[in-house]
Amino acid sequence: MIIQALLVTIKETIVVKLGKTVTKIITNLNKINDLIQAAKKRANREENKVQIIAVTKEVSVERTQEAIDAGLIHLGENRPEGLNRKIEAIQADVHWHYIGSLQTRKVKQVINSIDYLHSLDRLSLAEEIEKRADKPVKCFVQVNVSGEESKHGLAIEEILPFIESLKSFTKIQVVGLMTMAPNTDEDTIIRSVFKELKQCQQQIAEQGFVHAPCTELSMGMSNDFEMAVEEGATFVRVGTALVGNERGEEDEHEK
Repeated sequence: MIIQALLVTIKETIVVKLGKTVTKIITNLNKINDLIQAAKKRANREENKVQIIAVTKEVSVERTQEAIDAGLIHLGENRPEGLNRKIEAIQADVHWHYIGSLQTRKVKQVINSIDYLHSLDRLSLAEEIEKRADKPVKCFVQVNVSGEESKHGLAIEEILPFIESLKSFTKIQVVGLMTMAPNTDEDTIIRSVFKELKQCQQQIAEQGFVHAPCTELSMGMSNDFEMAVEEGATFVRVGTALVGNERGEEDEHEK
């Protein structure tokens, strides 16, 4: 009884010290890790690592810091302003991922502050990165597998010629491919998109490009990351299910 009471006291002390939000994020992270492990097991890929990127674009600097306190070190932003504001305020030893479409004229604002770019989709962007980057940047080539007009990215048939055109670029390392699932509730359609990107990634990797090892796949978000993992994702971008959405939380509070 004494030991049990002591354990309860320790647990309560940890919760108070971390804060309710940090504890909630830890709970979410543990749940997501469990779901990822189960998906990997279903796909017989238990040895392959899946990196969770905490998408912090819809939360404040304070919530982002709480995510770091919860143990998350890969963070994703989609606007230069939000990225730079958080980097300046937090100044933590973490890995920053730029996950949004990047305008060529804004490359200089972010390229030397990030570790990964998930949206390389045109030669003019690559040329600006080559011009502005102080060191090689790990890039995912964005692919519009579904062909939706609302989405950015290269068509399937454009991937290989585009990557070949980057051979002479010293500041770009194509580590993998990225896609976004189509806006549909049909799991079979979403899964087919992930499966097709995996096939494309394997075809590029087989080329043996020094500048484009292309061993990674960035795909899957809060509602579909389990399917993405089953189809080969090595990076998943999870926002609401992990760190919440403070805009949405404010809306719910006002109801």
